[in-house]
Amino acid sequence: MKGKLNMILFVIVLGAISSGILTTMDSITNEKIESNKELAVKASVLTAFDMEFTDETIEEIFKNNIEAYEKDGTTFYSSTKGEVGFSFSGSGLWGPIEGTIALNPDLETIKGIKISAQEETPGLGGVVAEQWYLEQFKGKKVTPSLVFLKTSKENKLDNEIDGISGATLTSNAFELLLNTDIKKHKEILMKK
Repeated sequence: MKGKLNMILFVIVLGAISSGILTTMDSITNEKIESNKELAVKASVLTAFDMEFTDETIEEIFKNNIEAYEKDGTTFYSSTKGEVGFSFSGSGLWGPIEGTIALNPDLETIKGIKISAQEETPGLGGVVAEQWYLEQFKGKKVTPSLVFLKTSKENKLDNEIDGISGATLTSNAFELLLNTDIKKHKEILMKK
């Protein structure tokens, strides 16, 4: 009986010490985690606006070139050149795709796009986040909507993008996601 009581007491003490250590570590690291999340958002925004930065200059470049504001509960980013950006998110094939897109002042032409999170198959649908793939979005028109091609062609229209070879379902999901979010955000921006 005394052995069981000692074991229960040991488990309670060990649990209290472990809980104390975890709570202390959470309070120590929480501020840094939040700071890193904020820096990741700023990096995504600056990349979408095609602005160069380093870890040392990110805060200054963001502060001097980007203004964040809310409209109808949605956060938008505007550059000193009148470009507008916003975050998007939605379902890919295997999980969410999240990122930031920037439009030129005409709200019709893509300035740039950055994928900050995705869960697509590496080497196939995961291509959606690779910079070489995202480069083709620059200068594309979002009106009437983006069209992802199943097979590449040389003379693309202003709104046509090459789909991801071998990842048709990811391409379809990304096309729907972008067109839906762009339309929704443009409607909010156009409201008086």
